[in-house]
Amino acid sequence: MRRWTREEFCFAALNLGVGVAALKSYETWHRNLEIRVMRTWNWMFTTCLLASLSAAAQRPADSQPSSPAATPAAIQTAQPASSGQASQPATSPQTEQAPASAVSALPQPTTMDQVVDRFIEREHGLVKTLANRTPVVETYLQDLVADAQLGSVPSGDHYFLGRMDMGESVDRKDYLKQQDKGMRTRLMGGFQKLFKVQYQPMGFSWMVYADRADFDREHYEFHYIHREFLGDVRCLVFDVTPKKNSGRGRFLGRVWVEDQDFNIVRLNGTYAPAPRNSYFFHMDSWRLNLIPGYWVPSYIYSEEGDFSAGAKNKIAFKAQTRIWGYDLKKSDKDDELTQIRVEDSVKDDSPAAQDASPLQAEREWQQQAEDNVVERLTRAGLLAPAGDLDKILMTVVNNLLVTNNIDLPRPVRTRVLLTAPLETFSVGNTIVISRGLVDVLPDEASLAAVLSHELAHIVLGHNLGSKFAFNDRMLFSDESTYQNLGFKHIPEEEAAADKKAVDLLKSSPYAQKLDTVGLFLKALQTRAPQLSALLTPHLGNTLAENGSVTRLSSLASGGPALDMNKLDQIAALPLGGRVKVNPWNDKAEMVKTAPVTITSARDKMPFEVTPFYPRLARFGASNFPSAGATNAIVNSNLGN
Repeated sequence: MRRWTREEFCFAALNLGVGVAALKSYETWHRNLEIRVMRTWNWMFTTCLLASLSAAAQRPADSQPSSPAATPAAIQTAQPASSGQASQPATSPQTEQAPASAVSALPQPTTMDQVVDRFIEREHGLVKTLANRTPVVETYLQDLVADAQLGSVPSGDHYFLGRMDMGESVDRKDYLKQQDKGMRTRLMGGFQKLFKVQYQPMGFSWMVYADRADFDREHYEFHYIHREFLGDVRCLVFDVTPKKNSGRGRFLGRVWVEDQDFNIVRLNGTYAPAPRNSYFFHMDSWRLNLIPGYWVPSYIYSEEGDFSAGAKNKIAFKAQTRIWGYDLKKSDKDDELTQIRVEDSVKDDSPAAQDASPLQAEREWQQQAEDNVVERLTRAGLLAPAGDLDKILMTVVNNLLVTNNIDLPRPVRTRVLLTAPLETFSVGNTIVISRGLVDVLPDEASLAAVLSHELAHIVLGHNLGSKFAFNDRMLFSDESTYQNLGFKHIPEEEAAADKKAVDLLKSSPYAQKLDTVGLFLKALQTRAPQLSALLTPHLGNTLAENGSVTRLSSLASGGPALDMNKLDQIAALPLGGRVKVNPWNDKAEMVKTAPVTITSARDKMPFEVTPFYPRLARFGASNFPSAGATNAIVNSNLGN
């Protein structure tokens, strides 16, 4: 760099406001001012350079439309349910008080890696959301054996019913006093350690979660497969495999992730590696969108066995696990005191305002007992709340009452028991029929037949529930319900009710359709020896005993012969064919399915367990993210 002359130096010094006369040494001033001037010029040059670069960068941006801001994750809100959605839960007081959605406020994922991170986050959020819930869990299993004509058929069955604590210290409480210990040891594994990795079969309810504690990238590999619709819900499908040396009992299979909040809605697979001398079962687990933002575990289907030529089965079975009663801790009557207002000045001066006569007092006492039992069974998660299905049942009962000119002093009610075993009972004037029995009945005449038996008990005055008018008899735990309630009649009353029921049916609109009732009873007799658990009642009387049908046996002798090869002869239906239950609020309703053509005897499957395949729908909303958002993620993953 050229050295300044004295004149140049003095000019620069004056411009910078420095007095030359004040300098003690020319060389000192020369050196200091040179440094200050160069710094000033460098600053001015840098400022000009940055300004020019900023202008250059701004010009191309101005010539193009600005890119949209990142869209935040959609948050589901409760909207009126669409009537066309098969698995859409109806809004109810319990549902409205469900836990608030905790949908992440992060931007919408744009890559598959971000999708994986999101549904891992949502899975852990679901675990926390359900940690304080104690739903009812029911597993019904049928052992299988090969049949030359029908393929695999039941050779035995097992039944389990209990309450599952979904907190950190998972526990089990049994409803049944005498559990099938062999089944529980081999298959259930004990609910105490239900979600933890064990070196033994963990049971069908383990698959409510993929991996309760370690569902993350450290333990699993995630591979995108394709897009797929499950009902009304568009999903992204991933294969999930445990990493090497990640530990035993890791989930191995496939998950379906809905593309709005990125929750897992279905899991299909098993757990691996299995410990020595043990194995894990294959399971297909479904969830329903019952609360805003989360999909709740609802159904689990499991199946094992190979019936191909030369195969040797160590174990062969099909099993259904149903979960309901998530909102049992809520009460429909929590706010009754705020809704009911009593006027002190109201007084009944009518002639009817008198003490009850002895007969009236007896009926009031029976009504109190009836109400106590119905309320207690509902709170225990065993009885569905009154709903539309009860109206269908009452239509059949009214047909029997009207055509037989029966006028009872108190109205008859019907309710649905939420469990699978085939049973009916009556308490007071309330007729209770199990979900499993409604499922397998082939037509309305068969439904009328089983209801007529309980109606006959009411008409004949066979009331067993009056002792339950004492409220202290209702003070027991939910898990001990079956040990504290029971409505089994003595054989003489059962025989009298059967005779009266046949009389009611012969004078009803179903008189010309009793052949189908006989066919149903014959089909039940054929399978009764293998289905002892399904035919074991827990509150009422049995339809069959010691492998023989005892209910309405006189009708079983009538009608055509049972012929499985006759494709138009449907004597009984598979389990799960008619009734579906909302796992959150326990409401039951009829399943609406399209007719399916039967092409062989194997398609009939009377009283058998079948897979679940619900039509998924979102909670109270029908708006999906645009197809472009999902396509962008998929195309990014495929490199398009």
